[in-house]
Amino acid sequence: MKVLAAFLVNTIFNFMIGLLVAKFLGPEQFGRFALALSVAAFIQNIAIDWIRLAAVRFYSQRSRETKPELRATLDVAAAITSTVLAMGAILFILSGIELVLTPALLGLAVAVSIANGLFDYRTALIRARFLDGVYARLVMTKNCLAIILTVGGALLTGSAMFALAGACLSMAGSLFFVRAAVSDRQSHPSLASLDLALESAKYSLPIIAANILYLAIALVNRALVTQHFGFAETGQYSLAYDLGTRLIAAFGSALDVLLFQIAVRAYDQHGQERALDQISRNMSIVIAVLLPAAVGLWFIVPSLEQVLVPELYRGPFGHYLKLQLPGLLCFGLMNFAINPVFQIVKMTRPLITAAVTACVANGVLLLTLPDTSDAYNYALAQAGSLIVAMISLLIFAAVHSPRWPRARDLCLSLLGVICMALALWPLHYWPAGLETLGAQLLLGSLVYSLFVLIFDIAGLRSLVLKRLQLSPPSVL
Repeated sequence: MKVLAAFLVNTIFNFMIGLLVAKFLGPEQFGRFALALSVAAFIQNIAIDWIRLAAVRFYSQRSRETKPELRATLDVAAAITSTVLAMGAILFILSGIELVLTPALLGLAVAVSIANGLFDYRTALIRARFLDGVYARLVMTKNCLAIILTVGGALLTGSAMFALAGACLSMAGSLFFVRAAVSDRQSHPSLASLDLALESAKYSLPIIAANILYLAIALVNRALVTQHFGFAETGQYSLAYDLGTRLIAAFGSALDVLLFQIAVRAYDQHGQERALDQISRNMSIVIAVLLPAAVGLWFIVPSLEQVLVPELYRGPFGHYLKLQLPGLLCFGLMNFAINPVFQIVKMTRPLITAAVTACVANGVLLLTLPDTSDAYNYALAQAGSLIVAMISLLIFAAVHSPRWPRARDLCLSLLGVICMALALWPLHYWPAGLETLGAQLLLGSLVYSLFVLIFDIAGLRSLVLKRLQLSPPSVL
């Protein structure tokens, strides 16, 4: 469970760092920063992320001991890919080609993609072996360096370039400090296998293709916002989307960081049927956590904006975040509840089709929605595209007859969220501020937690009592 605590602390740090960078850069420079990060994420997904996905699915303590050629293959692939990306960035900068981003910003975006790609790969290796202490040390080192370098660079210079450079150095520096703990002397580069690389790529590429399409939607929409309204509006639009994504992903990722590895271990030790049973339990837990998180976030947006969001972003932040919340919830459910159904059986092609439907829906909505004086239609189109994608993915999952969560858990989760919303509704009219935010968080978590404790929704009560080494009471 230490890995969950470390992940949540990392998420909180990322959230606060994002707010501080936005504050110190201002909307225009933050717009450049956010667009460069979108490009970095796009490049990382195209070139590097398949290695991380292969590590999450295939690497484990068992494979480390019995199949050292797997780790060797992934390490060599990471080194080659990073080198090619770096050389490509240098050639592009020397070419002098002008795009929306300057060559220098684009070069830094490539550097961030390499650093973040290697960071994510290393954390996947650590999580696969359940090395909780190493994982905690890695993320804490990265966050401490990010505060000094990324936030410090934004504060001292007000420049997106220095903030990006700080982000890159913080991730690279954290990897340096844990290099000994994640090394594997048995996996010599000479053991690398082209066949293993192709097998890993075959599994990962459909997931990568789907992620690229989702990132393309966000990137194209931001580029269009920049073209029509300028970098300042892009900064306003991006902060709402980025922080909303992080808040929803914080809950889903904190669960997925452990739950999917448990399913993989069940697959290794007991076979596919046991792994599918675990995936269905995982789905219940993810839904039981993400649904109240999204609804609760909708209620606290005004106070959250008043307390934490920099003054220059207030107003547009809440406006854009509320518009995109339904889509962000669907995206979280896809990534952490539905996608694992396909990943555990190594049948990932349906993920591409769902992403294609999202792209089509985004384009259709942009063409049909009326023009506005801000990025309202872009936020609405992006949310709508993710809702359509989740519906299509559910249809694919139904065709392949996965293990679905128990209807009891789904109904009780929904009932608990409805009761939570009814309890929070009167507080929605209170003046936005710290006191209101505290009352909303306390009341909302109390009401929903009581539902979980009374009815043992998704087995969460039993899990908590087991961790506390107590005997669970009878289930109602």
